[in-house]
Order: sequence, then C-alpha cells, then structure tokens
Amino acid sequence: MFPFNSNGKSKKEQVALMFDNISLHYDFLNHFLSLGFDKIWRKKAIGILMDFKPKKILDVATGTADLAIEAARLKPESITGIDISPEMLKIGRNKIGRKGLSNLILLQEGDSENICFPDFSFDAVTAAFGVRNFGNLEKGLKEMHRVLRAGGLVVILEFSRPSAFPFAQVYNFYFRFIMPLIGSIISKDASAYTYLPESVSDFAEGKDFIQKLEEAGFIRTNCRRLSFGIASVYSGMK
Repeated sequence: MFPFNSNGKSKKEQVALMFDNISLHYDFLNHFLSLGFDKIWRKKAIGILMDFKPKKILDVATGTADLAIEAARLKPESITGIDISPEMLKIGRNKIGRKGLSNLILLQEGDSENICFPDFSFDAVTAAFGVRNFGNLEKGLKEMHRVLRAGGLVVILEFSRPSAFPFAQVYNFYFRFIMPLIGSIISKDASAYTYLPESVSDFAEGKDFIQKLEEAGFIRTNCRRLSFGIASVYSGMK
C-alpha cells in the first residue's frame, strides 16, 4: 500500500514528492530514529567492497548521498549518485561540498528504473534504503545489472524484519507506532512515516530478495542480516 495512492500519481511520482517534502528533516530522522545504527550499517555495506577496490561506483537512489560519501573511503576514481528527488539531491550536494568531495562525487537526477548510462559502465553499484521504493523492482535490478561491468559487484542495504522473540515484538511496536509518530511530528508529514513500515512489510526480504537478484542476472549472491535483522545487506556479482 502506498499512503498517497488516491491522488492518481504513479508510485515513482509519489515517492519523489514524498522525499522532496521530508528532505530537510530526512538525515536527522534517519540517525535519530535508528539510534545511529544506520551509520554502522552503511559502513558494513561499503566494507564488502573494500577488497574489491572498485574504480567507478554508481549509487542508486542516493538520496542525500550518505552511502556515496561513505564509499569515498574506498578511494575510487569516481562516484555517481542518482535519485528522482531534486530536493534530496540538493542537500546531498551541500554535504559533499562541505566534506570537500565535490571532485569525487557527482549527483544527478536520474530514474533507477531507466539508468542513463551505457552497459558495463561501473565496477560497483550500491543502494541504501532505496530499492523498496522502486515502482518496478525487477526492472530496477535489471538496470543495475546492465550498467555493471562483467565481474562487477552490487551491494544493497535495505530494511528487513526481525523474527526472534521478544526483540521482534518490541521492535515491531516501535517501528509501526512510535517511529511514525515521532517522524510525523518532526517532519510535519504523517504519510511519509506511515509509508516506511508499510513499505518494509511489503518488501521481499531475505531469500525472496536473493531470488529477485538472481532472476535479474546476479550470481554469487549473499544476504547478511544486521542488528538482529532490522536491516540486511545483499550482494551479488555480474
């Protein structure tokens, strides 16, 4: 279910509008609501690429560029981030400038389901908390596969659902009731933080998502669950 589904716009258009609306508060709420664990998760995701040493990286659904900035420690030649929300990109560019990374990281408006780069353009493709927002997940994954060079790696960080009792029950209460309340108060956008738990609930995780990666053409796939299953990092090779 999508919280704005009565307005006649596609999911993609609604997602872009939603993130434009919450862009000013997005980073604060990410860190606050996850108790800072989102930073740890990004480090673990980028750590998968450390030995691979990619030269050219594409960060899909880059948002405010947190994962692209984290990827800078890999010392690649270039990092390109694409996103459909211009307001999120604006904040990302400001952060990149403050960190002195403007010569390394380029952000541009771009559709993850129609990536505007030729085949075999990148050594690695990354995404954090974005693929569940794709209007067509299968198409987006196939595009990520297409722009990777042979032997390239994809690394995807995404929310998942804890299952161990009693942690799962406590977390689910927080995720479904407390977090949307706090998010709506701070961002002034109740629908965005209602959408978050709904989108995670609807998302194919674990083995189901691995299957989708393999159907898109990826091999040597892997899923590593983080923080008792709150998030998972997926990887695969072309």
